[in-house]
Amino acid sequence: MAIKQFFQHTPSRRQISWIKSTLFLLCLVPFTRLVWLGVYDGLGANPVEFVERSTGFWALLILLATLSLTPVRLLWGVTWQLQFRRMFGLMMFFYASLHITTYLWLDYGFDWADIIKDIIKHPYVLVGAAAYLLTVPLAVTSNQYMMQVLRQHWKQLHLSVYLIATLGIVHFWWLVKKDIREPLFYAVVLALLLGVRLYYKLRQMKLKVDRARKVKLSAVI
Repeated sequence: MAIKQFFQHTPSRRQISWIKSTLFLLCLVPFTRLVWLGVYDGLGANPVEFVERSTGFWALLILLATLSLTPVRLLWGVTWQLQFRRMFGLMMFFYASLHITTYLWLDYGFDWADIIKDIIKHPYVLVGAAAYLLTVPLAVTSNQYMMQVLRQHWKQLHLSVYLIATLGIVHFWWLVKKDIREPLFYAVVLALLLGVRLYYKLRQMKLKVDRARKVKLSAVI
């Protein structure tokens, strides 16, 4: 109930600006922490793996946070939180870019022969790469200009975010191998978010069918 009341209170423009600034700074905290730990030699025995795991974790977490904004609208009929969707999406792309850059540069030094061997040996790398490549067009088209250029195709393109989230969780699942509790938790969260959207989509379709039937009946009468 408290969550419902929070979202149903529409903030002013000034409050929205403050919330957005706060969220932006919070999203930068993990990156700032990595820089701090790197400077003061606090990344552990395997710093490259530490950075890879951290950036991958935050990319997935922010992606799920982005996907939660629409279910909030569907459940409680509020829209102001959708203003943060672009910022969250770009922050997710930022951490995903750091994740893959760490792998290509710090882990393999752009040695493409070794990278190809690693992909063959570990399919989760290919799944993760596919997820990242799918995020690139979403980041490029996240501005108002591209929305106007693509029009109805923009929404269709950005529906691929659900495929990206699925691939990201599969990538994580295959990576951890034995202890799957954490990726399983994220898989359940994604399933719930998709379930909300699917429920309301089917409900909307049913309402359209019912309206069409009523129109036909009134025409016959």
